[in-house]
Amino acid sequence: MTQSTSFYDVVIVGAGPAGVGCAVALRELGLDNFILVDRLQVGASFSRWPVEMNLITPSFPSHGFGLLDLNAITLKTSPALAFRREHINGQQYALYLQTVVDHFQLPVQTETDVLAIEPLSQCRGFILKTSGGDFTTQFVIWAAGEFQYPKLNPFLGADHCIHNSQIRSWSNLPGDEFTIIGGYESGMDAATHLVALGKKVRVLDRTGVWGSQETDPSVSLSPYTLQRLRLAHQTGRLELLSNVSIGEVKKMPGGYAVYSEYQKWLTVHPPILCTGFETSLKQIAPLFHWSENHAVLNEQDESTRTPGLFVVGPSVRHPGLIFCFIYKFRQRFAVVAHAIALRLGIDPAPLETYRQSGLFLDDLSCCDNDCIC
Repeated sequence: MTQSTSFYDVVIVGAGPAGVGCAVALRELGLDNFILVDRLQVGASFSRWPVEMNLITPSFPSHGFGLLDLNAITLKTSPALAFRREHINGQQYALYLQTVVDHFQLPVQTETDVLAIEPLSQCRGFILKTSGGDFTTQFVIWAAGEFQYPKLNPFLGADHCIHNSQIRSWSNLPGDEFTIIGGYESGMDAATHLVALGKKVRVLDRTGVWGSQETDPSVSLSPYTLQRLRLAHQTGRLELLSNVSIGEVKKMPGGYAVYSEYQKWLTVHPPILCTGFETSLKQIAPLFHWSENHAVLNEQDESTRTPGLFVVGPSVRHPGLIFCFIYKFRQRFAVVAHAIALRLGIDPAPLETYRQSGLFLDDLSCCDNDCIC
């Protein structure tokens, strides 16, 4: 049976904070002919976090001072006020996103997987091949994030391990001793929760990021994590080993062996992989130029290879700038919306409120990491 093709001015791929926040910016412009599509549900990545995991960036109910909650994705909303918590969990944040969708009456089509993006000739738009039919659109905003694309095979034998994204609750893991591979935020989160449950934990990490003096949490641990890490370390049940590059994991009688170049560690239970995530842009890699494993974007966060294809979310990078946190990448929503508005002949004036509130970072030349952290 032949499926009909729907036409939109803009299709946003991904209904997480980046996609929903950018959709609100389009709605503020008065644009109606757009849609968000998501392979699962609104905020699905957050819903699938371990139940103990919280946002590491604190939410602050600061509206009385005219400041935006760090985890809010649009004006006049606050996860902190909604849940009366400074560090909300993933399930709460997913509910916040769904509430924003409902309030702004955003058009969302869930359970729709984007299978391919085919640019039309002469830069006349795109055809999106999806599990729910074909979409034709002038512009695509890619906001698919990263959590759904874990790095499952960083070394030989990684299939013997459990990636932290596959854990629904740390309390569900049987056993008393665990080995964690990877020491950035997800590794430290796993370690601190397991220690709090009375487990003994060993963390193996290539860099020893817990000793970093960098001030940007994009490349170092957040204060929230460091505070929890100190408490966990004081129990005597946490061992942190740095300068360890894992080469292989082997299943042995009675457990597993974790090998670096010169050392071996034995563990009864499957090692826990906290090795991060791939950018979802790899799903449409041929539509970008790449530099140092990052997609090259122009100053409007548009692909330099495929005009009309924009990116929002944690995969956005510019030289010296890493927009991997919500309070960072939300500053680019209005940049993308502004560029699309001008090409559609829409007055971008409604976005001025974003500029006044600090949600519109459109001059990359004047910024460094410190000014957006």
